[in-house]
Amino acid sequence: MKAIVQPTKKYYKILFFETHHVNATAIIELIDTPKGIRPSHYRMRRGSGSGYRNLPTRDLVIHLRRAKVRLTCPDGPFEAFLHDLQIPFTYVELCRFCLMEDRIAELDRDLAIMYGEDEWICLPCARKELRRELAHMGRLGRNALSHLDELLDKYRSVDRVLATIEPGEHSFDHTLYDRLIAHPVVETSRLDELPLPRQFVDLANVESLMPVQQIAVEAGLLYGKDLLVVAATASGKTFIGEMAGFKNFLEKRGRMIFLVPLVALAFQKYDRFAKKYGKIAEISIITGTSRIQISDNRRPGNRDRGASIIIATYEGVDHLLRCGMKLHDIGTVVIDEVQMLEDKERGHRVDGLIARMKFNSPKAQFLYLSATIGHPTLLAKKLSCELVRYGERPVTLERYLVFLERQQKIPTEKKLVQDEYNKVSSKGFHNQTIIFTNSRARCHVISDKLGEGVAPYHAGLTQEERRHVENQFEKGEIRAVVTTAALAAGVDFPASQVIFDSLAMGIEWLTVQEFQQMSGRAGRPDYHDLGKVVILAEPGGSYSRSSRMTEEEVAMGLLKGEMGEVAPVYTLEQSSEIYVANAVVAAGDRNIMKKIEESLVGEPEPVEDLLLQRNLVFREGGTIRLTPLSRLMAEHFIGVERLTRIIDLVKETKDPLEILAELDCATDEEAALLQRQSGRQAELHGSLLEKRKKRPVKRHR
Repeated sequence: MKAIVQPTKKYYKILFFETHHVNATAIIELIDTPKGIRPSHYRMRRGSGSGYRNLPTRDLVIHLRRAKVRLTCPDGPFEAFLHDLQIPFTYVELCRFCLMEDRIAELDRDLAIMYGEDEWICLPCARKELRRELAHMGRLGRNALSHLDELLDKYRSVDRVLATIEPGEHSFDHTLYDRLIAHPVVETSRLDELPLPRQFVDLANVESLMPVQQIAVEAGLLYGKDLLVVAATASGKTFIGEMAGFKNFLEKRGRMIFLVPLVALAFQKYDRFAKKYGKIAEISIITGTSRIQISDNRRPGNRDRGASIIIATYEGVDHLLRCGMKLHDIGTVVIDEVQMLEDKERGHRVDGLIARMKFNSPKAQFLYLSATIGHPTLLAKKLSCELVRYGERPVTLERYLVFLERQQKIPTEKKLVQDEYNKVSSKGFHNQTIIFTNSRARCHVISDKLGEGVAPYHAGLTQEERRHVENQFEKGEIRAVVTTAALAAGVDFPASQVIFDSLAMGIEWLTVQEFQQMSGRAGRPDYHDLGKVVILAEPGGSYSRSSRMTEEEVAMGLLKGEMGEVAPVYTLEQSSEIYVANAVVAAGDRNIMKKIEESLVGEPEPVEDLLLQRNLVFREGGTIRLTPLSRLMAEHFIGVERLTRIIDLVKETKDPLEILAELDCATDEEAALLQRQSGRQAELHGSLLEKRKKRPVKRHR
């Protein structure tokens, strides 16, 4: 038997136990007598249900002589008492919280948890104390609590873990989630050693290749190979397209089309290409037509479709094809941000555009670029190209996770932005920040609260306003931009720090792919020494009634999650839009339409019979004849359901603004129907994937 002696302010508590099971608990007091220190008021209880009863003090001596006595800390009076009775003792370090509940937990400093400045407690008690401290924050999800438990096990300090919840009261460094280390410097080829035209090498302003560029060259980039290039942001993917495109053009194998998802990004690349390569090639830009025709929406630029190098948005080029135009003499097609195939609203259009471009330019070299693709090997097979994958980052990235209440977000952002801007990198640049949030209105709220030197940036601003913000950021004149998640695949702001004010896009949670794309904006090798990503997650926070997930649970899923396979499943609306667009490009030839459809990554629904029933198309032997309405569907990117809705609205009113309002503002009932349809499609998605895995991989040119 063992006896644990714990001094308190008024008495001594003694626990008698075998192994870890407490058999009895005793309380005694010590008094100073002429014979020395002696016990008085000896009381004991056995078990947990009974009360204390008085015992003779001689029983204490008997009990102590039969036990191995251990003191929880040095204590002069009790040690003198034991010496007088010649009772041996040792010291033991136990968890104080366990002792308060009559439990024995001997502490091992390698496993114990620091509590406060100088106390150690056991791990179970540390977890209890941590949860007690978190009670004011409301409900924390299971994943978030598991993360905090992992931090306890890692840092061995309750206070340090609490720093992830209250960073203002602790060192912010304690909120570090993980660190993604930059790649080591490796030796690569010099540009002038490669089989590239001299005119291009002289203007490229590149001495040696970056690692992913070296891998692409070794994979056949300069010999016409189609490639899917997956590498981190700022790793040099754009220059891969430049090398192939200018080589093919200057060696008379055709012009280059460089496709991007957003107008702002298209103009940014257009300006850079024109400035850099304008002496050896004509650079032009093609973007979609603005719905609202005002002068500010028509940014100046060369828009010649016959130019040597064309920078274009997806929809800009696709609109030309959908109108029946041909793009001649194309030698290189670069699809930047190809992960947009997974976008719910635009993925089918990107997929259809790629298939139609393959038909339009069957001899062209196709290059697909992305920083975030799940299962890229599978996508490369679907696109019939070679995979070039480089997983290292050019700049080390630190990711921080902070749990805090919503009202604490903006004050925390203000401090983070200012602290980051006060730092100057070894390249001589002030560190700047991108803050991602879920709505345009929130962009303005945050920028107003953060004050001077912080600007909102979103699609609701005019072209002139956006250009002004872009120029200010590029010159280092502003500390931060506050934007919506759409910028993740947009303008190339050289930021060192990315802050997630929200983990939603509108009312929908971000996907792992979107999150990684946005995170990749932090840290540019030409500007910064380090990239930072800070997630501000609100425990219990949500942006949608339809989702049970809360923000801190989403945060853990995004940090630990893996991207899924790029395998779009198209709706009837999207499938009908693809069908009529393919019919225009194929001039109605059903065999060609079938060939284009076989090039798709996704699998559209069969819609030909439906369109025939509604007299939107007619079949004449092996040819599909389009009606004016179906041509309108193709040219204006709409499907059969939206067309039907427009026809019904035209019968009700002749006011175009009223029709537009009805189309863009769905009723609650329509929104609920769309939500149910989305749920059913998600259920079907798994079975479709299983079927697809059993099919042989399609290979096309």
